[in-house]
Amino acid sequence: MKTALIIGSTGLVGSHLLDLLLDSDDYNKVITFVKRDTGIKHPKLTQYVIDFDKPETYKDLVQGDDFFCTIGTTIKKAGSKEAFRKVDFEYPRQFATFALQNKVKQFLIISSLDADANSGNFYLRTKGEIQDFLKGCSFESVSILQPSLLLGHRTEFRLGEKVGAFFMKTFTFLFLGKLKKYKPIESTAVAKALLKIAQRNNKGFKVYESDTIQQIADK
Repeated sequence: MKTALIIGSTGLVGSHLLDLLLDSDDYNKVITFVKRDTGIKHPKLTQYVIDFDKPETYKDLVQGDDFFCTIGTTIKKAGSKEAFRKVDFEYPRQFATFALQNKVKQFLIISSLDADANSGNFYLRTKGEIQDFLKGCSFESVSILQPSLLLGHRTEFRLGEKVGAFFMKTFTFLFLGKLKKYKPIESTAVAKALLKIAQRNNKGFKVYESDTIQQIADK
């Protein structure tokens, strides 16, 4: 029996993952780090309400076996590139550092297709930078999941994603061969794949693109 840790448990993928973790027989404890009380109650759940910008107050709480990072935002929602980078790079980096110090074995994170630290796109470059940081960490296992456009109900409205999802779902028959990985994917499928990958206990650093994520979820 293991302990799972998660940041981003109130998000699109994270909320589904939290439900799966609480129902899973592989974990007898699930720890979430949140900005405010979610009101979720479960015998296996320990919820820490923290100030993410005061790492010294929670560094000793990052204790467990598998760390799931599903946190993420957009530049529009964050308000600036600096604020976006804090959520999508600094927070994951900080938690990964503490997880390493506290001997957490696995780190799994949601990234993005085409993430690249050398990209001219700020979003993809930031995602690539956290991937590169994790690649240099000495976890027993690091899993990078790179989903395509995520489908599912968000608490906030994102017009660009709604429009993109409509057109991509309409022309889904075009996503064949090398384009298959760009097919939109349900957030529930990504959550299922995260849980299944964690139970594989693979060693080393591995990247899963969207079409592979879908295959794992469907098994």
